[in-house]
Order: sequence, then C-alpha cells, then structure tokens
Amino acid sequence: MAHLRKTFIYINSEFAFESHIVIPLEDSVEELVHIMMIKHDLPIYVETDLIEDLLNFINDRSIEYYNEEISQIVDDAKQNKVSIEDVTKEWEKLMKEEMTEYGERRCASDEELFATAYHKMVHSPALETMLQLEHMYSKTVIQKTYEKKHFIQNLSERQSQEMNDAVDRLEKDMTESKINELVAKHYEAHALLQGKLTSELDTIKEAQRREYREWLMQMLEENQTNSSLPTPNSPLAPVVTEVVIPNRTFDNRLADAPILEESFTIHLGSQLKQMHNIRVLSANVMDLCAVEDSKQLSEPTPQLLQTALALYSNDLSGLVLMTDNKIGSRVTQEFQDICQRTTEFHFPHIEDQLDKISSIAQHYLRSNEKHESRSAHSELLQPGDFYMTKHSNLAQVHVIFHMVSDESLRGSEINSRHPVVLGLRNILKTACSNDITSLTVPLLLQYDMTEEMTISWCEKRAELVFKCVKGFMIEMASCGGSDLKNLQFMLPQGISNQVFQSMTEMLPRIFKVSNPKILK
Repeated sequence: MAHLRKTFIYINSEFAFESHIVIPLEDSVEELVHIMMIKHDLPIYVETDLIEDLLNFINDRSIEYYNEEISQIVDDAKQNKVSIEDVTKEWEKLMKEEMTEYGERRCASDEELFATAYHKMVHSPALETMLQLEHMYSKTVIQKTYEKKHFIQNLSERQSQEMNDAVDRLEKDMTESKINELVAKHYEAHALLQGKLTSELDTIKEAQRREYREWLMQMLEENQTNSSLPTPNSPLAPVVTEVVIPNRTFDNRLADAPILEESFTIHLGSQLKQMHNIRVLSANVMDLCAVEDSKQLSEPTPQLLQTALALYSNDLSGLVLMTDNKIGSRVTQEFQDICQRTTEFHFPHIEDQLDKISSIAQHYLRSNEKHESRSAHSELLQPGDFYMTKHSNLAQVHVIFHMVSDESLRGSEINSRHPVVLGLRNILKTACSNDITSLTVPLLLQYDMTEEMTISWCEKRAELVFKCVKGFMIEMASCGGSDLKNLQFMLPQGISNQVFQSMTEMLPRIFKVSNPKILK
C-alpha cells in the first residue's frame, strides 16, 4: 500500500491548528513537533502535550494502516492474486542487498585496495618508513609553496613601485589612459605568474600522490614476500634554494598568548551511564590543523602520527569550523592554505572537495527554493547548515564540519532554538553516526574575540552551549552509533584567565563530573 496523508488536529484552550501527517511516519516525532511549533508560533510549554497527542494520533492511524494492508494481502491471497514468483524474486533481491554472503561478488576499487594496504602497513614496523617518505614529500611542497609566495611578493613590489613612479609622472609624460593600460598589464602579469606557479605546484602534488600510492603497494607486496622494507628514494626531493622559510607557516597573531586548558571526566545517561572526557581549551583553532615545522625540516614531526594510525578506523577526530554562507569563501582561506601546504594522499584536495560540495549544494538549493524552512529563491546556505570535508594531512583532525553562522551570534539573546545551536545538534548526530569519537566545538560559537564579549556575555553563551550539548549527547546515546568519547570545548586564544576560570567552574555544575570516593 502507498503511504497515506492523514489530517492531525490539535486543539487546546489557547491554540488550534491542523497538519497533514504521512502514515506510516518514518521521521522523528520530536523534530516534527519542533517544525509545527515554529510554523504555528507555539510557546515552548505546549511541547510535551503536543508530542503526546501526536504520538497517540500516529499510533492509532498506523494500526489502521497496517490492518488495512494485512486485510488486503489476505484478500489477494484468497483470490489467487499473489504471484509466488514475484514474492520469491523480491526476497532474493532483499537478501542480495542486505547480506554479504548472498550479494554479488565484485572487485574492490583502487581506493579500497589502497585504504586496506595503508591501514595494514601503518600498523606495522613500516610506519616509520612511511612517515619518513611523507615528510620528504612535504619538504618539497613547503619549499615550492614559499618559492611561489616569494616570487609573487617580488612581482607585487616591483609593480607597486612602477605604479608609484607612473603616478608621480602623471602631469609630465604619463596620461590616465597609459596608467589604465599599466594596471591591465600588471593584472595580466600577476594572473599569469599565479597560474604558472599554482600549476607547477599541483603537478608536483599529483606526481607525489601517484608515486606514494605505487610505492606503498610495492612495499606491501615485498613485505609479504621477504619481510623487507624498501628505502624511500623519491625523485621529487627538494632542491636547495635561497628562499628563507619561517619557523611557522601559518598566521600566528597571538603566538605569545598562553594556552589555557583543563580536563574533566563525566558520566551521562539515565540508566546505563557512559563515560566521556571533556576538555576546555583556549588556543588558536588553526593549531589543531597545521602541522608544526621543525626549524631545519630535517625530521618528520610526531603530529601526524595519531592522525595516520586512526585514519581508516572507527575512532576519528572532528572539528567544527565556523564559516559564512559561501562555500570556500575567504573566511576559511587560512584553513585552505594549511590544507594546501602538503600533499593529500588519500582524499581529493581541498579545492576539489569544496567545488563538488558547492555544485551539490547549488543543485539542492535551486530544487528546494520553495521549501518552508528557507527564504524564497535563496541560493545561499543559511545559519545552521554545514558541510564536511575529510583530510589526512592535518595535525589532529580527520573531518572538518564547516558550519554556517551569521551576525546574530554576536548578540546575547540567542536561545536553544537558534539555527546554529540546532546545527550543532545535527553535527553531533552526524559524528556519532560516522565513527567520529572526538570532536572539537567552539564554546562561544566563534573562535575570535570581539568587543561585545564581556564576562557576562561569555558566561551566558557558555552556559547555553554547555546545557544544549549535554542534552544532545544524552539524546545521541539513545540513538545508537559511536560514543562521543572525547569532547573539546575551544575558547578564543587570548581570552582572560578570569573568563577561562569562570568557564571551567561552570562545567562541573552542568555536567556530572566523576569524583573519587575516599573510604576512611
């Protein structure tokens, strides 16, 4: 039988409305109630009563639906309308789709073979050899990246000097038309150099990616044969140049600010309690992504070790990164630069991932312009929306949740129904459904300090996020999937000790912190 649309009527002393419900209902009743409350502008205190009435309505209509369906099946059987052959084919189809032993045999893809090989070798004595090769590759890319920046900077300085000289001669032998021609010439030269250097860098990365994969498969084969490891000997080794590489390769405006952190162990759950580790940290969020370079770049850093070991596992790490409503905008340019510093051997490069996400999002938004929850004809993401990118070349994370925010987060009047807070709930749900057991979220829903962030503002925002995340974690525990074992609340770098202390004192009051009992 096809799904049926039944009319649900809700009436109490103050409110009355009706809504069409699809029977049998496959969505969450709580989410459906939340949509109804927003659509009909209902107060929060009717939620419990509305959920109870809706559950009773759905149960009654579902029983009617299944009774009618069963009666129809029995009547068809009595009248010999049921084809045994069709039923057999349907069962055969379901068995093939659901059970591996009955499914169609197919060859593993190149990506699956590489993932299996990498996971096996990274958990073997070959790990050190693999890290050495990856480090050698990274030295090449870092060197070429700084050469690119160096050449572009030199060109910009020469063009600026040339333009200043031309403006000084404006009243002599230089005209406005000649200056416009000079501007066009400068723009063309800059774009040509940028494209040339970018193309060279992309070519090196693709060659490294191909060579690394071939080398790993060869290493696995030889290791299985004679238990020996080939020595890394890449033809793409870096060439020594006069370009000076700074110690840190990403923006570090607050390098001298102290890193504040404090950890807690909590138990959540009504009956079977789950243990979680919670950490409050004040630092630059990009420090979780960027791999720190050693001064001489002579040895691989240990930062990628844990990332590599957990890459193809059910123990992944995620990070919530706030962004605007344009995918791949300049708001996340620093993050994109960090991703481009080294070759991505396992997943598409960040530009390719963002291009694909943008294409899918635009197609979805155009096909859902009249969706009730979105502004008419909106082709931009809205606050609370998020998209994911996956990485193997970042320091401490595998998955980035890019969540859209807006200026409303700067205010102090947001509540648990704010789209970004609900977006955080969806992120936790997605994390638990996809083996992400460690997650970092911005405690104040932003990573930078602003003028309006007073002590009272920070305390109010932190209390809201703490309470909402606690509720979300309890909800996710009942939904199945992976447990969110490690949760990290990040505060902006440079926040005062007083505010940080206030946050850490608030957490034990909201979460149930495990304290040892001392027996005398």
